Amino acid sequence: SVIDNVKIAYNMHVTYNLADAIVRDGKYLSEEEYITQKALDLLKIFHLEEEAHEVAKNLPYGKQRRLEIARALATEPKLLLLDEPAAGMNPQETKELMEMIRWIRKEFNLSILLIEHDMGLVMGVCERIYVLEYGMKIAEGTPDEIKHNTRVIEAYLGEEVIN
Repeated sequence: SVIDNVKIAYNMHVTYNLADAIVRDGKYLSEEEYITQKALDLLKIFHLEEEAHEVAKNLPYGKQRRLEIARALATEPKLLLLDEPAAGMNPQETKELMEMIRWIRKEFNLSILLIEHDMGLVMGVCERIYVLEYGMKIAEGTPDEIKHNTRVIEAYLGEEVIN
């Protein structure tokens, strides 16, 4: 289920042991109640609370992406790695994702490493950009520096820049 996806990620923080879980003692029950509440809180943040007991694979694509991010945040990371989070999203979903990434960075006080081909998303959320071509770094800088970089333009637009 959707909630189980998030609860599994929180389980790395539990202190009860297998015996506690088997006999379902007070320590197990209180920690499971705490984890369930934390998971529900995260689902609410990502507007997934209504789907908490749905089968996760049945969610629409955009909601599956939000669930993936919620699950990652449940591990309480210091660095969040997002590998092509906008892949397969329509423009409205990508815009919502951009706003969510900005909010997550601020609200969770996280550094975010974003690997993405959607340049609108990259330019909209990144403070520093590294551009690779065939695994080699061809540029680095601010969004403004990157969008005016002739090497990047040639590599990604296939146009020779005439000055």
